Amino acid sequence: MLNSSILPPAALAAMLLAPISLANPALECGKGSQEEVGSCVADDEEGVETALLNALEAAMVAAAERDNTKGGTATEAALMESQTAWEAFRAAHCSFIGTSHPVQEEAGIATRACWTTLGRDRVGELVRLGSGGGQ
Repeated sequence: MLNSSILPPAALAAMLLAPISLANPALECGKGSQEEVGSCVADDEEGVETALLNALEAAMVAAAERDNTKGGTATEAALMESQTAWEAFRAAHCSFIGTSHPVQEEAGIATRACWTTLGRDRVGELVRLGSGGGQ
């Protein structure tokens, strides 16, 4: 169930959009050992997953408000269908990125970096939708 005590859209947008400007999660982690970079990328991915959950929650609240105004449930249903399709795309695409990486030992890092990069993009889109920018 969605938490109704979420941040206002402007505050949420400011908090969630800050990490989106970063380029490549593996490069952001510096030149440590494979283990250090892998750990750093995993931490970044965790943060993005939390932001993604929060942004989806805010977008769902906004979708419910739109549906209440219009009557019906089409906006919420479309958002959930879109999220399900996006999650399937991200899983398939990042699997491809990992399996096609030229250095097999770094495939896991490449896969996680892909999840983070696509997740950041999706957070930005959900924040835009949750703040009324998707109307």
